Amino acid sequence: LPVLTHLNPLDANTLRLILTEPKNALVKQYVRLFEMDNIGLSFEDAAYDYIVEKAVEYKLGARGLRSICELVMKDAMFEMPSTAETQLFVSKSYVEEKMEMGNLEAFAMSE
Repeated sequence: LPVLTHLNPLDANTLRLILTEPKNALVKQYVRLFEMDNIGLSFEDAAYDYIVEKAVEYKLGARGLRSICELVMKDAMFEMPSTAETQLFVSKSYVEEKMEMGNLEAFAMSE
């Protein structure tokens, strides 16, 4: 039998927890990836809030968090291992800059 159900959208607090708290949280995955290249990665709390705010704004939910993080981290993931830099601090302004350069609107429309 087919089953239909209605789910309520996740609120900002829940999205923030999904982003940072579980054992395999997105942020922890990125920290681990950067550690493999001997690069320290840290996030400003305001950066988390901005990422969550955009996920709520575009109604992307938990899956959208991954797309936003990928958009923000992509350049650093590919460029930093070939440089002498050993630290990346992700601030709100860094996230804003990367999101302006990216095309999140196109992704949001396809969801």
